[in-house]
Amino acid sequence: MGSAEHIAEHVAALRLVDHHVHGAFTADLGRAEFETHLNEGSPEPVPEWMTQFDSQLGFAIRRWCAPVLDLPAHAPADEYWARRAELGVRAVTERLLRAAGVSDWLVDTGFGAGTVLDVDGMAGASQARGHLIVRLESVAEELPADGVAGRDYADEFGARLERAAHGAVGVKSILAYRAGFDIDLSPPAPHAVADAARRWVDGGATRLVDPVLLRHGLHAAVRLGLPIQIHTGFGDRDLDLHRANPIHLLDFLRTPGVADVPIVLLHCYPYHREAGYLAQAFGNVHFDVGLAINHVGVRSTQVVAESFELAPFAKQLYSSDAWGPPELHHLGAVLWRRAVTSVLGDWVTSGDWSAADARRVADMVGRDNARHVYRLG
Repeated sequence: MGSAEHIAEHVAALRLVDHHVHGAFTADLGRAEFETHLNEGSPEPVPEWMTQFDSQLGFAIRRWCAPVLDLPAHAPADEYWARRAELGVRAVTERLLRAAGVSDWLVDTGFGAGTVLDVDGMAGASQARGHLIVRLESVAEELPADGVAGRDYADEFGARLERAAHGAVGVKSILAYRAGFDIDLSPPAPHAVADAARRWVDGGATRLVDPVLLRHGLHAAVRLGLPIQIHTGFGDRDLDLHRANPIHLLDFLRTPGVADVPIVLLHCYPYHREAGYLAQAFGNVHFDVGLAINHVGVRSTQVVAESFELAPFAKQLYSSDAWGPPELHHLGAVLWRRAVTSVLGDWVTSGDWSAADARRVADMVGRDNARHVYRLG
């Protein structure tokens, strides 16, 4: 057996740490609703004249998830859906999560609570470990509902964040969705925070979009000292993609104190090369190409290859960023393994890398780097 085959066996056996993920659905869905969750960009129903199974993600589900449900690879979409409905949400979820080969899920519970599995639910369904990631904006959005006055906002947010983060392994910001990165990201003055909070509470809004309060939350997280995940790159159409380019975070990364905590750039596609530069330029910056891997399907090999171009290998992590359909949790792992095996295997076959180095890098990105960044036991 050649070196490339040994690499394939090694990567297949590697228990991954999915460092950024959400829960799987807890209830059965109709097919139309299920298909809306195979499209990251649009929240609207899929038009009647098409099916979302006709996409890179849809084809990948039929190829790689169908066998886990006792169907042949490439089973037609109708047959896949019938079998899925026959098994039911619990059996489908358990099969797909366990087949992913993940040892640890780092779960952001800040979106869709009550409709998806929580940290303990993910751990139980997958027979793996679950760890909490606290979403900063979710903590902030509790305050106006509780009538916290503007003058008390900063102190109350800090106290609640500290309580919420007790036992968590990291925090996350969705600043990209709420304001973009091309704004002043310096720490705001206390009076500016109080004034912004007063406007927010008095205005009756529930969704945090005020740049001052978003900045305050980000720097409160810096002071907390836990790793900070930041959504970058593509997502649904609520964000302005050009404002989610991580290169806009340069001034933030140069801010005193920020270098003292790990900053983890999530997803990054199509700006994964910019993220690779930042990971090389700043000792505390790490990144992944999660989310994109599922949605580009067979082209994930190219994305993973590009992520290996510039950034140090110790700065890259694996994630699926799956939310909802457990197919996404499974596919993130399958497609990442296939991409890494193909890319590293080719480099070994060509003589550019040794097989030992290829196995070591696969271990770093798939497992060890996340264990180091998040201090997992």
